[in-house]
Formats: sequence, C-alpha cells, structure tokens
Amino acid sequence: MADLSKFAISVKADDPKKKDKEPEKVGEGKKKEDDKQGDLSEEDIQLQNELEMLFERLKESDTELYRSALETLRTLIRTSTSSMTSVPKPLKFLHPHYPELQKLYETWLPSENKSLFADILSVLAMTYSDTQPRGTLRYRLLSASLRPPSSPLADPGSWGHEYVRHLAAELGDEYRSRTLEEEEEKPDVDKETAKVEIVGTVNDLYALAMECATFLLHHNAEPDAVDLLEELEIAYRISEIVDDNTYERVCQYMIACVNLLPASEVVSFLRTAHQIYVQHHKFPQALTLSIRLGDPDLIRSDFDAPANPLMKRQLAFLLARAQVPKEWLDPPSTPDADEEVPELPEDLLECLSNTRLSAHFRDFGKELGVLEAKSLEDVYKSHLENTRSTTANVDSARANLAGTFVNAFVNAGFGNDKLMVEAEEGNSWIYKNKDHGMMSAAASLGLSLLWDTDVGLSHVDKYTYSAEEHIKAGALLATGILNTGVRTEADAALALLGEYVENKSVPLKTSAIVGLGLAYAGSYREDLLAVLTPHVADDSVSMEVASLSALALGFIFAGSANGEIASVILQTLMERDEKQLEEKWARFMALGLALLYLGTQEQSDATIQTLRAIDHQVSKQAEILVDMCSYAGTGEVLKVQALLHHCDEHIDKTPKEKEKEKEKQPEGTPEEPVKDDTFQAFAVLGIALVAMGEEIGSEMSLRQFNHLMHYGEPVIRKTVPLALGLVSASNPQLPILDTLSKYSHDNDLQVALNAIFAMGLVGAGTNNARLAQMLRQLAGYYHKEPDCLFMVRIAQGLVHMGKGTITINPFFSDRNIMSKTAVAGLLATLTAFTDAKAFVLDKYHWMLYFLVTAMYPRFLITLDEELNSLPVTVRVGQAVDVVGQAGKPRTISGFQTHQTPVRLGTTERAELATEEYIPFAHILEGFVVLQKNPGWEKEDKMEL
Repeated sequence: MADLSKFAISVKADDPKKKDKEPEKVGEGKKKEDDKQGDLSEEDIQLQNELEMLFERLKESDTELYRSALETLRTLIRTSTSSMTSVPKPLKFLHPHYPELQKLYETWLPSENKSLFADILSVLAMTYSDTQPRGTLRYRLLSASLRPPSSPLADPGSWGHEYVRHLAAELGDEYRSRTLEEEEEKPDVDKETAKVEIVGTVNDLYALAMECATFLLHHNAEPDAVDLLEELEIAYRISEIVDDNTYERVCQYMIACVNLLPASEVVSFLRTAHQIYVQHHKFPQALTLSIRLGDPDLIRSDFDAPANPLMKRQLAFLLARAQVPKEWLDPPSTPDADEEVPELPEDLLECLSNTRLSAHFRDFGKELGVLEAKSLEDVYKSHLENTRSTTANVDSARANLAGTFVNAFVNAGFGNDKLMVEAEEGNSWIYKNKDHGMMSAAASLGLSLLWDTDVGLSHVDKYTYSAEEHIKAGALLATGILNTGVRTEADAALALLGEYVENKSVPLKTSAIVGLGLAYAGSYREDLLAVLTPHVADDSVSMEVASLSALALGFIFAGSANGEIASVILQTLMERDEKQLEEKWARFMALGLALLYLGTQEQSDATIQTLRAIDHQVSKQAEILVDMCSYAGTGEVLKVQALLHHCDEHIDKTPKEKEKEKEKQPEGTPEEPVKDDTFQAFAVLGIALVAMGEEIGSEMSLRQFNHLMHYGEPVIRKTVPLALGLVSASNPQLPILDTLSKYSHDNDLQVALNAIFAMGLVGAGTNNARLAQMLRQLAGYYHKEPDCLFMVRIAQGLVHMGKGTITINPFFSDRNIMSKTAVAGLLATLTAFTDAKAFVLDKYHWMLYFLVTAMYPRFLITLDEELNSLPVTVRVGQAVDVVGQAGKPRTISGFQTHQTPVRLGTTERAELATEEYIPFAHILEGFVVLQKNPGWEKEDKMEL
C-alpha cells in the first residue's frame, strides 16, 4: 500500500497541470481576480473600474461629489442592457460592495442625496434577495420617505420590468407580515376596526402597489397587475388605472379568476369588472356580470344605461334568456303617488317576454331542414338493433308510454308531431295509454307545442274538458309546460291553472301546482305566494301535495332567498308527523327549500343552522341540498370536500352485527329506527352541482366519482351516473360516454338504469351518432328487461331532443352565466331518479317533464334593426381560452364557415366572418342584433 501511495504522489508531482496550479497557495485571491479580469472584455473592465471609482467617491468626506456620483451610478444601472439569462453588468460588479454601501448609507444624514442613494440600493438589493429578503421594498420606501413633496420619486418602472416584478413580489410578502403582526398584537379587536387600523399602517404599500400596477398594465402584464392588487386586498382600485387598451384583458382575467377565489372575494371581483365595463360603455358585458351577481338594482341600471334602442333590444334578449323577472326592470317606486311610472315600450316587452321564440325556432328548423316531424321508428331504428326475440309485445303499455316521451322530446317545440298534435280526431295517442300513462301523453302535447302560447293553448284546451281525470290532469300540466320561459300579457297559465289548485282530485291538484311552477319558473311572482304557500303549511293535505307545492315555489323563486317561503317550509318540517316526513315525497320539499338559495352562497347559513336543529333524518337531506344549491356552479373546493365527507359515512350495518347488539341489550330496549342514507345520494349530486361551473373542477370530480363507484355504498353507486350526467349535460365527452357505457351494464340494475338515463342527459339534443349506436346496442341487450328498455327509449328521445336543436346545459353566454331555472329543472329530475322505482318507473313518469325548464334552442340567429332574420357569414369552431395570453390569439380553433342561422354546440363559439355588420352582443349566441358597418361600403369602393 505504501509503495502505491508513493507512486501516486510522484505522478501528481510530475503532472504539468498540477505544477501550474501550485502557486495558487501563495497568492490565491490575487490569482483568481486576475483570472476574472482576463475573462472580461475591455469595456467591462472599464465599467468595473468606473463603478469602483464612484463607490470610492461616495466614501469620501466631500459631500459635493455625492450627487454627481449617484447620478452617474443611476444612469449606468438604467442604461445597462442584459440578455434574458444574465444579470446586468453594473449589478454584478457592485454586488460585492453591497454590504459596505449599506453601512455607508446609515452614516448619511437625511437629504435628497440619501433618498437617491436608497433608490439605488433598492435596485442592488435584488442581487441580495436570498439572504436579505424584502430589501428592494425597504429601500424603495425609505427613498420615498426622504423625498420632499415638491420632487417626488421617479416611477419604479424607470428601473425596468424585472425591478417592478421584484417589488410586486415583496409588496405581497410585506403586506401579509404587517397584517399578521397587527392581528397578533390586537387579537380582541373586531375585524372592521382592525382593518381600518391596518389600512393606516399600509398606505405606503398601497401607493407603491398602484404605481407598480400602472406600469404592469402599460406593459402587457395585466394578470400581474391584478394579482398584485389582489394580494394587497385592493383589487377594486384597478378600475382607477385601466384605459381603453387594457380594460378588456383586465376584466377577462378577473372573471376567469372568480372560480379560484374564496367566496368572500368573488362579489368584489365581479363588481370591479362590472364597474370597469360600465366606465367603458360595454353594456352587454356589464349586464352579464349583473345577472351573475343577481342584483336587481344593478340589472335595472345596466338596462337603462344605453340610449341606443337597438342595444336595449339586445340587452332585453339577454335578460329573457336568463329568465330575469320583468318586475326588476320597473323603475323604483317613488313616494309621489301621482307620478305615473313609465311603461316599457312594446318592442322591448316582446324581446323580454320571449314571445317570438317559437316562431324563430321553427324558422331555424326550416333552415336546417328538420321541420318535418320524426316518427318513433326514425329514432329507434329497430332494424339496426341486434335483437333476436320477436317484437310481439311492442304494443304493451310500457312501450307506448316510452313512445309518448320519445315523441315529445324529439319533436319538442316544432308543434307538428304525428302522434298528438296532428293526430286525426279520436285517433290520438292518448287513448293508447292507460290511467297515468294518459296523463303523461296529454302533457306531452305541451312539449310538442313548447313556447307557442297562441296555437298551443287552443290545442290543449279541448283535453281540459275530458271526462277522464288523468287526461284532464295531463292537459293542465301541458298548459304549464308550453308556457315555460315565455311571459304573456294574457297570463293564461295562472287563469287556467289557478282554479284547479283547490280541486279535491289529487291528480288535478298536483298537475295544476306543478304546471304553475313550470310556467312561472324564475318569475318571482308575488301573487303566486298566496296561491301555493297555504298548501305547504296545511297539515291536512298529503305529503305529496305539500312537497310539490314547495317544489313549485322553489321553481318560481329559484335563487331569491325568499325568507317567507323558507320559514313556511321549515315550519312544516318541524311540525309534520314523523311518519309523514319519512315518506318518499319529503325529498321534494327539501329540494323546494334548497332551490330558493340557488347560487346565493352564504345567505343560506341561517337556514342550514335551523335545519340542524330539526330532530329528523329529513333535515340531513335538506341541509345537504341547501348547502350544495347555495354554491352551485362555483367550483368551491371546500364544499366539494365537505360533500365527499358525507359520502364516506358507513350507514348499513350487517345483520350479524345487529343480532350481536340485540343480544347484548336488555329486554324491552326500544329499537333504533333504521338510518336513512338518501342524504348520501344528494351529496354525490352536490359534488357535480358545485364542480360543473368550472372546467378544471369538473374534470377533477370525474376522478372522485370513479373512487365513489369503486368503494361507495349502493345508494352512492346508483347516484354516480346521475352526477356524471349533470356535470356534462348536453356535452358528450368521450371519457364520460365510455364510463357511462360501462356502468349501463352493471350487475345492479339501479346503477344500469341511472347510467342509461345519464347517457341521455349527456347527449341531450346533440344527435351524437356514437351515443345513438350505444343506445341501440343497449336496446338489444335489455330487450327482456322492461324497466331498462323503457329507460333506453327515454335516453334515445333525449339524444335526439328537438331533432338536435335543443340543449339542456344550464350555462350560456359563452358558459359565463348559469341559468337558475335550468339547474332547478335538472335537479328536480335527478331527485326523482334517486329513487327511480318509486317515482319515474311507478306512476310519476311525468316528472321527466321537469327537464323543460332547462330546454332552450342551441342556435345563433342574427337579426336586423327591425328584428327580422338577417343571414350573415359566420365562423363556428371550438372555443379557445385566451385569457392572459399575449397578443391577440384566435378565440376559436378548427372553425367552419356557415350562413346564419347556425347550430352551436356546448363548447363551440361563433364570430362574424367579415366586418360588414357590427354586432350589439359581445358573444354571438342566441339572438344577436346587427347594425350595418358605415365604413364597410367605403372600403369596398376603395378596393374597386
């Protein structure tokens, strides 16, 4: 070993490289400096020497030299350029002197020179940010405090973009540390007082943040500006500094952030974006946000703001689509009773009432070539089903009932189906059904004549005189269905249905109540309170009537947080007999209460606390329903987590465990009531309801549903397919279709049944060919299973809804606004499917018509100034999220050029192909009013 080591030493000694490096031990420091000097160019060496000379000058006692030295230093730092990957040379060379410069700064007396010195140190501190955090901000603030008011400090942007970004990051840290210190020092002070005191301590930070934000806005960094002000909790002040070039990108970013913010800040962000749009006279955008906020005063002021009558019509179309109550647009009542309240002009009332929706929809169908009525065979395509059995039992009551719904959904809105509307006298499809089937068949007439209040009522009217109770009940329901979403001066629905609400016949009574709920969904009509509320409070009526009355009120006052109705429903839940509350109908009463708080967030807190005090299992269902409806479409992660916790509760005990427990208990011990697990079904639906408004959240929810399907209780497993249907209504995505296809073959028939219905929801109104093929295969697979076959037929009807022209997706206006009435309809339908055997597969199949409040044409119709159809060329493609992207990227991809009117998918977006017309709407969807571009003809002539 010794010899080898000697050899190694001798080799090292002979190594020429090693010999060269030996002298390093003597003057190592000097040698390294020389090497560094050798790497530098002549210009760099000159700059380094100059900087060191200036540094030495600052250390001298002659104060007159300081100013020129500091000015030169500032100029050198500001004019230095660097590549994206390297530090500017002056900062690099001054880095070793930074500690000495700090000590030197402390020795100077307060003066303008010291202020300039602090400003330079603030820039140098960026190179020491790892070891001395927040140095950049500290010296910037010191520099500002030393400056006299007559000569304010230069804008932070003069030091460059990187300096401002550095400052912005440190501002956020400093603000958090200061606010924490204040809270720790005064823990007992109430929040409002503490906030005022904190503002007093951070005013200097606010002023600097506004300067930085202004710089960022002017340098295409709008998201950074919003984030900075948001960190300092003054995002609302961005409205002071935006201009015509930046406001659009700022608002887009703020609106995109809403789904990721805590609930307390959502309203502030939306109101700020709204204020900016109002400042820049962007009325449709402002009104969209007012609708999201659900603020009647804001909606009224936005509607009244434009002077242009065409813009007002466009806003009226938007309000009609959102089902905003017309009463909100009336001027606020004045104390002077003699003063007449001006009424809205006729043309605006027509737009607000949706009265021309039916005519436009039929014209749209004509343009697309789908006006012709479809028969059942056109939908089923039985010849393609691989069924070996004979079709002897096709004319069974169940098959006829399925045909009723399929015919209604497929021909919805066109008013020309062969089975009902245009059937020969005495040969109506109604008579091919029995008892309750007759009710659904008569009600299907309302769906065929949807939105057509003129012709529709005369068609339905003849059935209201029928001697058969169920046909009469169906006609009442049809009256409610065809009035859904349309407001008329005649108020026919209330006139026709109001008298039957007090009828002694239960089918007539419930049909009238549900009909009123559908006809006036989202209207907030106070006069209906007196009609329906007594039936909720009356102990003598059955739970069915009371619950459906509560549900109808939930439809009419969806999202209103109406305290009067809420207190009546809560009182009923407290006073009703326990056995009545255990009935299957109780869930609809709870849903009626929950719909009142749709999208109201924390406004439901008091109601939830009251529900917790009710000592009955139904209170748990109601609590979850109210909580999930309050945060519908918000993507609130904490709510999703809370709902998942409800799903992990194991309720059913095994028989062996129960027997062992009984043996241990003394004789005469009262048996514990069996725990109801229905609340878990609502928790699963709640996850979908909260997540569906936000793309990332809805994608993440799919993974949770996968886990719930693997490990959940039976009640959870059967609800997961429904949740998948809700999260992607009218939006057939391949992964969801494949998942539902797998569940539709599940061993548990309840799961399979709900999965089949969910397939119908996901493909509703899309004519999706892949889905249609899957359902044909399922029809063959389940040909011996009547319930599943019935549901396959329903799903087929939904997929071809309106011959592919109607959607049930609750989001519109480029998926920015959630229709509360649409969510109410979807939730009511899915609630019926939480126990399909007791409702839809029993005698309450008419509950499928709850979907009508979510149905709306998925079209783009361009109108001229007289509101007549005006065909123009548009591009239609997949919507692309361009928020925060640089430049002006394309908002659609893979587009095709069409002539309006056109059909739009859930994830599609349209834009005008030329600049010949100016649209009054910011999003081309639904009805869009166009105006001729005055500069277009001039351009044409110039080209000629």
